[in-house]
Amino acid sequence: MDATAVAVSGLRKAYRDKVVLDGIDLEVRNGTIFALLGPNGAGKTTMVKVLTTLLPPDAGKVTVAGHDVTAETGAVRAAIGVTGQFASVDQLLTGQENLRMMADLLHLPKAEGRRTAQRLLDRFGLAGAAHTLVSSYSGGMRRKLDLAMTLVGQARIIFLDEPTTGLDPRSRRTMWEIIRELAAGGTTVFLTTQYLEEADQLAGHIAVLDQGRLVAEGTPDELKRRVPGSHVLLRFADQAAWDRAARVLPGSARDGDELSLRVPGDGRVRTLRALLERLDAHAVEVDELSVRTPDLDDVFLALTGRADKEAVR
Repeated sequence: MDATAVAVSGLRKAYRDKVVLDGIDLEVRNGTIFALLGPNGAGKTTMVKVLTTLLPPDAGKVTVAGHDVTAETGAVRAAIGVTGQFASVDQLLTGQENLRMMADLLHLPKAEGRRTAQRLLDRFGLAGAAHTLVSSYSGGMRRKLDLAMTLVGQARIIFLDEPTTGLDPRSRRTMWEIIRELAAGGTTVFLTTQYLEEADQLAGHIAVLDQGRLVAEGTPDELKRRVPGSHVLLRFADQAAWDRAARVLPGSARDGDELSLRVPGDGRVRTLRALLERLDAHAVEVDELSVRTPDLDDVFLALTGRADKEAVR
């Protein structure tokens, strides 16, 4: 199997005279979690619609699971699963009936459909509610069932549009574990999310889309290093040590109440070793050391000029 799950080259899409996607190039590797971030109107929804064959591209080449999204739509659809922002389950059916209905729609043999439904109920912790109407499910249970339904056809690539919107923190973390398990099992996950912490926790690779263009791409750590503000926080056990350190490191930011110094630095081992050796040469003992780096909120604001609460849609 090709190591590339999604390949996009020169993708353009416009609505009349408004260009929504302008020359997008990206690649998503098989078995990874890829996150697409961007402010409102950035073009994320349009991107997902093109990748899932719901919209044709105006220009460029787009392949998903090795198939062209324009020329081989049937093959693409057979390889993918799509979960939208809101759970698309039938509330008048039970969890088991929802899954069996999906198996019927995919023309699975009856016996295989039953086995698949039971396997997914067990996998997602829904076996105890298999015969309960979905209308009585919690939000977290509905989202799990919705994701389970995308796996009835054994999708190789799953597109998740804000999969944890509206969930409480415990349900959100449960979904995170399920998503990680999917990737560990070889499923590729293409994720859009309004929670930057979610992208940071889950994604091995992130792309930031703004005004129809990719403005940054890389691992979470690579993106964070692009934003200034990394520093080493040093704390000292007593006033005398803090005073000596402040003289040795005159460019540091001082906090006398906390007996701490903020020293600009990238947090790399070589940098930390040099810093500690410099203090040791002046007989200054550090009580506590921690490295602080910008988070994805800082990255997003720096790249798009918008706060994270505007990050998606």
